[in-house]
Amino acid sequence: MTEQATSDGALLEVRNLKKYFDIRKGFLRRTVGYVKAVDDVTFSVRKGETFGLVGESGCGKTTTGRCIVRLLEATDGEVIFDDVDLGRVSLRDLDKAQMHVLRRNAQIVFQDPYSSLNPRMTVKQIVAEPLIVNRIARGRELDDTVADVLRVVGLRPEYMDRYPHAFSGGQRQRISLARALALRPKFIVADEPVSALDVSVQAQVLNLMRMLQERLNLTYLFIAHDLSVIEHISDRVGVMYVGKLVEVAEAEELFLSPLHPYTEALMSAVPRADPRRRSERIVLAGEVASPAHPPPGCYFHPRCRYAQEQCRIVTPELVEMSPGHQVSCHRAHELQLRGVE
Repeated sequence: MTEQATSDGALLEVRNLKKYFDIRKGFLRRTVGYVKAVDDVTFSVRKGETFGLVGESGCGKTTTGRCIVRLLEATDGEVIFDDVDLGRVSLRDLDKAQMHVLRRNAQIVFQDPYSSLNPRMTVKQIVAEPLIVNRIARGRELDDTVADVLRVVGLRPEYMDRYPHAFSGGQRQRISLARALALRPKFIVADEPVSALDVSVQAQVLNLMRMLQERLNLTYLFIAHDLSVIEHISDRVGVMYVGKLVEVAEAEELFLSPLHPYTEALMSAVPRADPRRRSERIVLAGEVASPAHPPPGCYFHPRCRYAQEQCRIVTPELVEMSPGHQVSCHRAHELQLRGVE
């Protein structure tokens, strides 16, 4: 069960991950096809870093995150995690008891702070639940632990007897963070944790997450569709399109020198801080390809202004163009694409 052949310093490795959903039709509900929500995704997350996963809605980001913590069972592929208690293990080999142990070190924060918290439970009950389930604390010790966790995320312990409806969106997301941090995990999947918040509140939550990362030595998989957020918090970035990774690079290099036309188009939509400086917006033609019926060749070619005949026939592989910079594009070696200045 223990994995040896893994990347140096990687807390998490995702290898050829696939998640297909059945398409069923007819009275007998026969399977007539598949929605390829995640299609052969491979990347790693180093200890202590934030790996940003970005792309349009429906590209498979959230499904990838949920497969990683096994809230969804993957169709194929491996997720390898370096757990404090279990060692370096493949999640698909773990039974229910072992997954219970692993989830102490791998938690998830959901997108919507309004629906992810039980409205019938107080803040104390919400944050204390994982501590009780894992038999870590009880009685006075439990109260003290909950109070400490609330202080860490910037909430007053006096709030612990209130219900979620009494809090703003930003405060609710802090409660979600407190619940995730209660077991002192090493890895957190943050599934668009600020997309439902106002911009000013987004900045507060992002700064809090960075502070917590430094203070608690956390590793994040940060999922978002907002490139400004990804640029602010990520060390490395993976760009997804229709279930596939099309580019992976260090955040600074990706924003300055993108190699994939889809990444370039996303960069052109990033708002500038100086209103006097305007850049040409790249408007993509057509619609996003269907993951149930993807086009042949490169999935992006129907919308790509650089597409050639090869792009319409041959599926490109994710290859390393320079140290740490991978791209899935036949013309990456010859295109000069524009990044964010």
